[in-house]
Amino acid sequence: MNQHDKLQRFLFDGAPVRGALVRLDGAWQQVLSRRAYPQALKTILGEMMAASVLMAANLKFDGTLILQIHGTGALKLAVVECNNDRTVRATAKWEGELEGKPLAELLGSGGRFVLTLEPRLDKNQTWQGIVALEGESVGEMLENYMRRSEQLDTALVLASGDDAAAGMLLQRLPEGHGEAEGWQRIQMLGRTLKSEELLTLDAEDILHRLFHEEEVRVFEQESVSFNCNCSRERVGGMLTMLGGEEVGSVLLEQGSVEIVCDYCNQHYVFDEEDVTQLFDYDVVASARDARH
Repeated sequence: MNQHDKLQRFLFDGAPVRGALVRLDGAWQQVLSRRAYPQALKTILGEMMAASVLMAANLKFDGTLILQIHGTGALKLAVVECNNDRTVRATAKWEGELEGKPLAELLGSGGRFVLTLEPRLDKNQTWQGIVALEGESVGEMLENYMRRSEQLDTALVLASGDDAAAGMLLQRLPEGHGEAEGWQRIQMLGRTLKSEELLTLDAEDILHRLFHEEEVRVFEQESVSFNCNCSRERVGGMLTMLGGEEVGSVLLEQGSVEIVCDYCNQHYVFDEEDVTQLFDYDVVASARDARH
């Protein structure tokens, strides 16, 4: 079986622990092909991408899990989205040098890490949580968030390279699902997993290497893929929200309106005829009259 771009969930019968492994190859390459990210940002974005799939794996939720890092330092923005159909996309923005700096320094004093659950149908039910910038990595920050905000003891081991992004999540279940001491034993074993092993070994090999003395129930693997849901219709909707005056001004100055999707680098161009159809009136003439 092809182990690439796969999510593997598992459960321990003798301990109160559930877990998941993910390795992203093609999906990660799709992200990297859209933009030349610095090495330090590849690490952060790849770890966020793996973490989003792992965290979404345990949610019974019809919608999107979004991890967003906003910074005031060299790292301005990093966003990863994972849908309940196991499709992912990611993008980032930065300025200046990133190499050799810890994550907290890259984000600056005004950095924010936000976790969002956005329902597919009712956007009014969107939920957000603030992830404290406590820890030296994406994994440590999310572990602290899950423990303090969600009361879920969690271990996250994440890795990212030029060829793949991968991760393992272990979570403690309520008592009654196995021996109470099992969590400490399992998470200590899990933390011995090395980045190189995460990025190169199949899920079956990793589980055997770490937990061959445990009773592990393995579920059917799930495929993960890159997908961007941008479309000309969505971009047109965004332009109408901007308003005819602003869009007309851009047309007057540039002759067309061009929007580039940050996630997939798709270019959408709207000329005067396209925009007139969107607004049902001549926005260029309106903008010209407003200037006089």
